[in-house]
Amino acid sequence: MKRIDRRGFIGRTTAGLGVAGVGAVTASGLRTLHAGEAGAAASRTDGRPFFIATWPFGQPACEAAVEAAMAGSMLDGIEQGIHVTEADAKNASVGIGGIPNADGVVELDACIMSGPDHGAGSVAGITDILHPISVARSVMENTPHVMLVGDNARKYAVEQGFPETELLTDNQKEHWERWKEEQAAADAGNQTSLEVSEYHHDTIAMVGLDAEGNLFGGCSTSGWGFKIPGRVGDSPIIGSGLYVDNSAGAAGATGKGENVMRFCGSFLVVEYMRNGASPVDACQMTIERIAEMDPSGIDDLAINFIALSKSGEYGAAGTNRGFKYAWASPEGSGVENARALTGEDIGPEGGNRDRD
Repeated sequence: MKRIDRRGFIGRTTAGLGVAGVGAVTASGLRTLHAGEAGAAASRTDGRPFFIATWPFGQPACEAAVEAAMAGSMLDGIEQGIHVTEADAKNASVGIGGIPNADGVVELDACIMSGPDHGAGSVAGITDILHPISVARSVMENTPHVMLVGDNARKYAVEQGFPETELLTDNQKEHWERWKEEQAAADAGNQTSLEVSEYHHDTIAMVGLDAEGNLFGGCSTSGWGFKIPGRVGDSPIIGSGLYVDNSAGAAGATGKGENVMRFCGSFLVVEYMRNGASPVDACQMTIERIAEMDPSGIDDLAINFIALSKSGEYGAAGTNRGFKYAWASPEGSGVENARALTGEDIGPEGGNRDRD
């Protein structure tokens, strides 16, 4: 896809925090705990179709989404864009090559939403299927249900013609075997008492806007690394990891899923936008509200949101410094820094930590 300078098609707005300093209180009443760099203020695009996604690895996904949307539909864009990440075996947090659960099984979660009809489809804990986002779309379009889970989600996918694929790569199998040895050495006890790994990041969440102002979104992940089998995070939960409201906006989440799903995080971001907040402010307001309720406070939340309004304004914010998000339109693509609310570093992109 052709790259151009982002200022060639994006106009900056002054809504939100801008570049306020640490501890500053802006006109919006929000407190900047840690100033962001470029991209911390709200941005707007007139390019359509337009997509944003979590993490720099979302850039090729957004580019593919634009191409698919222009050739077909916005749902094709969401689906085909997320396919790029699901098929990347080097990404330890989505699709094939994802970190397995404590039993060495890769369990995938995904959901998709269509703004015009408020349609939704989701799968959770699905195994042996390369593209859970496509199964989620099939659930939305071909069944009266919203969510299928576990082995029955896999059976449904196979019945619908989705091929079965081995998702555990040799590299991740080696890491899992090493983790099991570490657990045994620590005498961690039975399965349910195993310490859940820190390797819990992350997710691709993607939202998009078409020329008519319609919104769409999708989300896909392999979930928390070495999780207790059967654990499901926020990513496939409508209103938690993803929410689309065609009258207001769309939002997606990435990070520690438990801290998003307990507060219906993406839904809350959209509601703040409905009430007039810019996407960036809406993301921050959601994090601050969660931090007020969570006993651990903001430092241990490890959550991040992206948001896109019906008018084409977009942005992101996260608890930790270093969260980036990607965007693409027919005119170009790029990566932006999200607004950071603490000085804590977010760690490697998508949780792809080098454990060698």
